Amino acid sequence: DFGFFGPISVSFLKALRWIYGHVRNYGAAIILLTVGIRLLLFPLMHTSTVSMRKMQKLQPKMKEIREKFKDDKERLNREVMDLYRTHKINPLGGCWPMLLQIPVFFALYKALLNSIELRHAPFVFWIQDLSEKDPCYITPIIMGATMFLQQKMTPVAGDPNQQKIMMFMPLIFTFMFLTFPSGLVLYWLINSTWGFAQSMYLQKKMG
Repeated sequence: DFGFFGPISVSFLKALRWIYGHVRNYGAAIILLTVGIRLLLFPLMHTSTVSMRKMQKLQPKMKEIREKFKDDKERLNREVMDLYRTHKINPLGGCWPMLLQIPVFFALYKALLNSIELRHAPFVFWIQDLSEKDPCYITPIIMGATMFLQQKMTPVAGDPNQQKIMMFMPLIFTFMFLTFPSGLVLYWLINSTWGFAQSMYLQKKMG
């Protein structure tokens, strides 16, 4: 049972089997499938990151407007919308691309968590069963580190306290994934590494 996104999960599982037929290693197949999905979703991620960076640059002006019109909510909302129009920014531009990705990543998560194909399937060296946890906890620790680096580089607009809470997410995910199947952790590791590399590329490109 792959849950609500079952049809998408089954499609991913078929793709995983097809890749395995060529590389004969399910670990390598997970890596290639994850990279392929990230390439397909790159335009969405690019749009989301660009929008968030534009929002981040407007934060000083947003703060000024909030302080100036804090007692007049109607004027405050009007000034904020005028600011968005002036700079041609859609306030939902950073959210919608991320929301559209949720079914994709959740479906792949369910496929890797429940697939019988990973049972007793070796990857490399210390990982000899992709359906069991990483016995040395190497992959979840590296995954947490890459998530932390990506979090540091991702522009976040909003309350500073909320930003501090978000910085704890990599630590929470690391502890969660310590006992997860190593095949699933491998997917999240490659996903996080790709996200970190993409953030570096966009930061360099946008300045």
